[in-house]
Amino acid sequence: MQFTVQNTSEVIVKARGRFISRAVDVSEVVRKRFLENSLDVKEIRIDSEDFKNKEGRDIRVSSIEITLKKK
Repeated sequence: MQFTVQNTSEVIVKARGRFISRAVDVSEVVRKRFLENSLDVKEIRIDSEDFKNKEGRDIRVSSIEITLKKK
């Protein structure tokens, strides 16, 4: 919707943990089906974050940012 309704030139899709695969799926569907041949993947950033969960255990959660840009 950002590309069509608000005429944005770039959109960043962000996700953490188990939702990373959904962010990749959304990006690919938008790029290959909805806005076919009009978007490119400008950048992909991956990272991980360490923190303590509610039980006090140290855990690491991965994250991704996918930047889509109009051609």
